Amino acid sequence: MEAKLTRELLQKGIQTVQNAVSQKSGLPILSNILFEASKDKIKLVATDLEIGVICKMSGIDIQEDGSISVPAKKMSDIVKELPNSEIHLSARKNNQVVIKCEKSIFKIMGLPKDEFPKVPELSDKDSITIPQKQLKTILNSTAFAISKDETRYVLNGVLFAVGEKRLKVVATDGRRLAMVEKDLPKQAGFSRKAIVPAKAVAEIMRILKEDGDVKILFSENQAAFELDDSTLITRLIEGEYPNYEQVIPKQGQDKMKLRKDDFYAAVKRASLLTTPDSQSIKLDISRNKVVISKASQDGSESREDVDCEYAGEELTIGFNPGYLMDPLKNISEEEIVFEFAGQDKRGVLRAEGGDYIYIVLPVRMD
Repeated sequence: MEAKLTRELLQKGIQTVQNAVSQKSGLPILSNILFEASKDKIKLVATDLEIGVICKMSGIDIQEDGSISVPAKKMSDIVKELPNSEIHLSARKNNQVVIKCEKSIFKIMGLPKDEFPKVPELSDKDSITIPQKQLKTILNSTAFAISKDETRYVLNGVLFAVGEKRLKVVATDGRRLAMVEKDLPKQAGFSRKAIVPAKAVAEIMRILKEDGDVKILFSENQAAFELDDSTLITRLIEGEYPNYEQVIPKQGQDKMKLRKDDFYAAVKRASLLTTPDSQSIKLDISRNKVVISKASQDGSESREDVDCEYAGEELTIGFNPGYLMDPLKNISEEEIVFEFAGQDKRGVLRAEGGDYIYIVLPVRMD
């Protein structure tokens, strides 16, 4: 293998795939990135056997086709420190990789391609295509609710529920639930539920762009996310996701309508007085305002009024402020509706248009 390419392009490709490199595996090959050069392209591949990321770089001067896998960290560190100039990359028959850039020359040892795990290719029979920007917004609005409790493994990811015409994306940790429902640009022609693991979700969010489309492909136990120049393949979490539909209350509860940014800022300020032993803030809701307050055991206090529209019974309710801020900072609507059914009942946040629902359990006030 022999190729010439810019440092900027090579660094970008390595950054795209390097988070899929295994950090703890006893297999040295999983600490490597596979380079495959042919025609005018180099394909980079990394996998930890749970997820795999492929990045295709085009418009490269390929002087000799070939392949080699190289230690990811060592390669990344070298490229990061090279001058911003053309890099000459070559692999010799003894698996030695030579990296030249201006007056710098590095030689590192790689491993042959046949030792590198094969990343599966999925059929596009069961697939949907949506804008990358839309998927990024959907995941930003839901992924924070993924459970970190490994004993409830089916909650350690995001549920993609594909219907004929609509896509639902759901995440919950048992104390809160976030769901986005969107019309598909094109009828799917199939129905499928798939739980995508948290690590894969984080990687997808990292590589999604503001323009272009993403094709999502589903097989029995895997999913792939295809972008213009990169693809992520992941194993799915096996198991039955909880019946999230039954915990979503129908509309008709007491509604509080207010400006999202005002509410978020006041909740954030009240959260400054929380401690590990005292994680709740208090909301006193009346007809024209909601009073957001926090009183700590050391005598510290905060109180702030926020204007709202509310026609229900006066209500005092406590919430973990972090559980309120997570959705508020990730939805774009200027106004939100918060619904309540009582002091000990779950609160429901809905965004304008009804395609976003966030359910959160109240907490005991100190």
